[in-house]
Amino acid sequence: MTSVAGLVTAAGSGTRLGMGPKPFLELAGRSLLWHVVTRLASVCDTIVVAVPAGMEAEAQRSLAEAGDVTFVVGGATRQQSVLNMLDATAASHVVIHDSARPFTPRTVLEAVRDAALRDGAATAAMPVADTLHDVEADRPVPRDVLRAIQTPQAFATALLREAHAVALRDGLEGTDDAQLVRALGHAVTLVPGSPWSHKLTRVEDLSWLEALAAAEPDG
Repeated sequence: MTSVAGLVTAAGSGTRLGMGPKPFLELAGRSLLWHVVTRLASVCDTIVVAVPAGMEAEAQRSLAEAGDVTFVVGGATRQQSVLNMLDATAASHVVIHDSARPFTPRTVLEAVRDAALRDGAATAAMPVADTLHDVEADRPVPRDVLRAIQTPQAFATALLREAHAVALRDGLEGTDDAQLVRALGHAVTLVPGSPWSHKLTRVEDLSWLEALAAAEPDG
């Protein structure tokens, strides 16, 4: 039977931002985590969230009225946090999303989920708008063949578990789950992402996210 679990990575310390764990920062009167979970819950059957050790109660408070959520303690790396969440679900497919992308449109979440249900693996991706330059070779890099990878990313659960097991065996640390799946030789379908899926990384990003919140983007 097909079922889909939404997995939310929310176990980072927020050191680079310098404002504490990012998932618990508030926008439009709600935590970033609340925005992410409520959107993801609209396209998934269940939700699992990886949070820092000792922050489970805070996560539950921030998700008041967000529905039933399973919490797990995150690992030292994003990769370990995803593996911990995989251990907490029996769903046939999973949709993985960053808690630092609170306003990803539902249409993108649905499109990535549906592509993974069809193809086994999918990720949101955006064309690169800026001119790129290889500083080592001192030459421009053609941007028409490049894509900026976003979340959500979605996979058949068995495929992602295999990818994580092989990565653990081989000592591969990927920047995202699509990289681990590609390392198996499995294609990952690229689905058009969205500028609404802006990620909170620096303090300057808060102003952009506040503008998105005021614009009431598509949920």
